[in-house]
This record gives sequence, C-alpha cells and structure tokens, in this order.
Amino acid sequence: MREPESMEELIYFTRRSIGKGHARVWVFKQECPECHKALMGKPKGKAGSVKMRAKEYTCPECGFTVEKKEHEESLMANCEYTCPECGHQAKVEVPFIRKKVKGTETLKIKCDGCGCDIDITKKMKAKKG
Repeated sequence: MREPESMEELIYFTRRSIGKGHARVWVFKQECPECHKALMGKPKGKAGSVKMRAKEYTCPECGFTVEKKEHEESLMANCEYTCPECGHQAKVEVPFIRKKVKGTETLKIKCDGCGCDIDITKKMKAKKG
C-alpha cells in the first residue's frame, strides 16, 4: 500500500480514535480519464482557491467534469487500523463509498481479525440516537 507524500495528491485524509483502536484513511486523487495529463480535483473559484462545497470534480488541464458522488465512488480508500474490539492491526484497501449510518456519512471497514465493523465518520460528526 502506497503512503501519501503530500496532501496535494489526496482527496480525503483522516486519522480517528475509535474506542481502544484507531484508524488512518487516505484516498488518492485519480488521473483524468479524458486527457491523462492531470489529477482530477475540485474546481477553483475566481480568487484561485478551491471551492470547498463543489458538487463536481474537474481536470485542470482539459476541463473534463464528473459529478462528485460518481467520482468518489470510483476511488479506493487506503486504511490502516487497529481494531477496537480485538486489537488486530492491518492495512486494507476498500472502495471509497460512504453510507448514512444514524444520520452520519460513514465509511465501513470490516476487521480482518474478528469481522466486526469499524465505522469511520466524517470529521466532527457524532452519530444520532
């Protein structure tokens, strides 16, 4: 599994404490499927800064655009974790598909040791109920 060299090559990065365990997740940007010259990213605004809540990803070279949900679901998330249940440590690669769990966007990972679900929620979100 490849480690990131800088945040510029990532779409998503998080480091979470989960009970007695922890998880680190990163998702690399994908090469443009049209021109293969640049990495897809969120579009830049008039001031040159990235639009944080953009609903699409664009190629800075050719201008090719893909819807955010479709693009993110085609990516793979690299996960390094210590299971909070059994203490098993592992590195896995899973599809970057987040689903709503108790009202919070969550990336689910299954522990290789005991098979329990490890939920990685979006930043600063607590589950409802």
